Formats: sequence, C-alpha cells, structure tokens
Amino acid sequence: MSISVIGANKHYGDFAALDDVSIDIPAGSLTSLLGPSGSGKSTLLRAIAGLDSLDSGVIEINGRDVSQASPQQRDIGFVFQHYAAFKQMTVRENIGFGLKIRKRPKAEVRKKVDELLEVVGLEFVQKRYPSQLSGGQRQRMALARALAVDPQVLLLDEPFGALDAKVRDDLRRWLRQLHEEVHVTTVLVTHDQQEALDVSDRIAILNKGRIEQVGTPDDLYDRPDNVFVASFLGSVSRLNGQLVRPHDIRIGRTPEMTYPPEDPSLDTGVVRATVNRVVNLGFETRVELTAAATGEEFIAQITRGDQNALELAAGQTVYARATVVPKLASG
Repeated sequence: MSISVIGANKHYGDFAALDDVSIDIPAGSLTSLLGPSGSGKSTLLRAIAGLDSLDSGVIEINGRDVSQASPQQRDIGFVFQHYAAFKQMTVRENIGFGLKIRKRPKAEVRKKVDELLEVVGLEFVQKRYPSQLSGGQRQRMALARALAVDPQVLLLDEPFGALDAKVRDDLRRWLRQLHEEVHVTTVLVTHDQQEALDVSDRIAILNKGRIEQVGTPDDLYDRPDNVFVASFLGSVSRLNGQLVRPHDIRIGRTPEMTYPPEDPSLDTGVVRATVNRVVNLGFETRVELTAAATGEEFIAQITRGDQNALELAAGQTVYARATVVPKLASG
C-alpha cells in the first residue's frame, strides 16, 4: 500500500513540528525518516498512524484519504522503541493476541502464529514469557505481533534504539531480510545514519519540521541537495574550501603521491597539513589533520594498508587532496 502525505502541518504552540511536509512512500518500500532530535520524524510517523492529528494537510493510504480516520481504521501495525508486551502471556500468546481479539478461528490463529514464529526465528522460545527474552528477541516478538493482523502498513519508531550495538546490527540485517520476504510497506524512524543506509530503499531527511531531500541511499550520499544533507548522512570534512567525504581524501608524503595514477588530471587542490592524531579502527584508519595555510581541522579515512605503507604519526607534515567532491544542488 502506498502512502501520500500532502501539505502536513503540526504546531505545538509556537513550535512547528511539521511545516508543510509532503512525501510519497511507494507501496512495498522500506522508507526511513532520518533526522536529528526535534526534526519532526516521529511526529510525521504518528500522524500517518493516526496517533496525532494534523493542524492541516492530507494523509492518504493507497489513494484513500485517512486524515480523519482512527488508527484502527487505517489498518496499520506500529512498533515502538519500548514495546509494551503482555507480561502474563507467552511469546506465542502475545503474537496471536491481535487475531484473537478479532475473533479469528482458532485454526487460523494457530497457523498464522506458527508461520510468524518461523519467520522471526522464535519457535524455540514460543512458550517463554517476555521477561525471559533478550532485548532482541522481544523486538522480534513485537514485529511478529504487528505483522500478525496483516497490516497495510508497518510503522517502526526507533525499534532498536534501546539495544546495544551488536544486537542492533543483527536486527538491522534481520529486518532487511524480513522485509524482502513480507513486502509490507514499511516506514522506519531513526536517528542512526548507518541504520538508514543499511536497511532502506529510500530515505527522507528531515530538519526543523521540513523534508530536506528524499531519495535512495546512494542518491543522498553521493548527490546531496545541500550542506545539511551531506553533513548529516555520513561524515564530511572541509578541505580547500570544499565539502568532502573523509574516505575521498588521499594522503601522501609528497604532493605527487596524492594524485591517483588512474586520473592525474583531476585537480581539486593539494593541501599541506600536519597530522594531529592517528586512530586505527579495524580495517580503516582515521587521520586527524590541520591545514597549514588556514589552520582548519579536517579528517581523512584511509585503509589500514595505506597507513602501514605511510606510517603516519602525530606531528608529521603530509599532503592531502580530494579525489571526489560532491556537487551540491544548493549551498
């Protein structure tokens, strides 16, 4: 089911949580709403769900105006960061609860719950209670429960935000695989750029109640519309007056070493700099530098192999050049 938001406005006193927001979310897509705290992403999600009313604007699901419809009438599954499971019910009972209150036949409920337990990989804990599950297992149970009633749309409000990094990584991969199997239109709110890049078909970046840009992860990362999008979706450095991704900066002991053999004609300007700090981060190495001419600090990311060859250390003088410079649509 597709979702269209047209001219959405929502104010809390003088604060504009949503300021003339319009967005189309294609059927079957996994779209992330990404932005800093207070950007309006959760307000937009809650408005789509019918949990918050708009001051003005229209929300359509599959072409039907649901702006005044209740959450129950919108046929939406919703998963919050802190999911409130029924503590007295087993995993199996929690997943089947929505079907039970809809008075579906027992055989249908049993079949659907069996299918979802297999999909989310919780067959072996189906008789346990929520208190006996890990955080990741509880969130998978929450997603299965939301999917049990075959919603038109699945809305996820930072569902992995309270979990540790390793569990988040595992659940991100699992969510992507789940979406490929289920194909329900999914909208994910997150402030985690890596999470959005990892799981999304499309990303909408919000800032101060407005949408800055919508597109595929590659579009937004490689062709940002403005400085805010470029700097929010991934790290950026300012080198020679230009905004550059740290991994697109080449470091050399001499100016000539910064020119790649495949394109020696690309001239974005070589900068002499001093190494402030070198941090090894597994495969990558982060190099913190200061430009000699301007005193401006910037960061480059190089491979561990390049670091082993260059043997960079604090206090050394090196040369840096951008190999790629994003073309911004606006400043």
